[in-house]
Amino acid sequence: MASEENMTFKLYQNRANLFVKEYLLADSLIPYTSIISGMLVCKMVFDLTQLIGSNYFKIYSSFSKVQRIEWNNRAASTTHAIFITTISLYFVFCSNLFWDSHSPEFITVRSSSLSTFALGASVGYFVSDLGMILWFFPSLGGYEYVIHHLLSLVAVAYAMFSGEGQLYTFMVLISETTTPGINLRWYLDVAGMKKSRAYLINGIVIFIAWLVARILLFIYMFYHVYLHFHQVEQMQPFGQILVVAVPVVLSVMNLVWFAKIIKGLRKTLAKRQ
Repeated sequence: MASEENMTFKLYQNRANLFVKEYLLADSLIPYTSIISGMLVCKMVFDLTQLIGSNYFKIYSSFSKVQRIEWNNRAASTTHAIFITTISLYFVFCSNLFWDSHSPEFITVRSSSLSTFALGASVGYFVSDLGMILWFFPSLGGYEYVIHHLLSLVAVAYAMFSGEGQLYTFMVLISETTTPGINLRWYLDVAGMKKSRAYLINGIVIFIAWLVARILLFIYMFYHVYLHFHQVEQMQPFGQILVVAVPVVLSVMNLVWFAKIIKGLRKTLAKRQ
């Protein structure tokens, strides 16, 4: 009896693996299945966070409708940030896919099934989050968030569908490493913990993470583009614009936000003296 159950289980397992390999992860379908997967995960995390908040956090019931939505939405944002940061760090610093000596092919046109799927999942998140921001505008973020998400969405989608510039897309996406700290800061704020030690430590971590991931890493990326500009020039014109223009615009926004972070951190430290 047990052997029959094992055989049945293995049969279904083989069929599932075959379905994933030949359909969900088929090269021609990866962009679409990954986008849908990203959107479904966002929805799942949103609903799960709502369920947990309603049953385990007393403060959740005292929130307004918009605050509850933002609470749930930031959980999805944090989940995406952890996922895409991990994948981006792997491709930029660990994987040999984009190493100069790995292949005679230009690094600007290299891609893999995994890299394309990861970018597609990120596109799914940006579509979902941008939809939420526009639906509840400006409660979940102002025009700067709309601009940021639109630029990110276009750049990531282009890299996913065309296979061009994926290395630089992952470099930019590493900046998502600051998102969990920003979201935690909001959670601590609405929980009335602005004067807590955790709030102060979180502010310091945000400062360091922002400096490394959104300032120094962008400088490194621009230097990398400069060294490989002869390869960037072989990309499609629209791809060339995205590789140069999008990071420049995001860098300006990052500097503006960084100035606000410094101002807020100084204000917090001054209150504790």
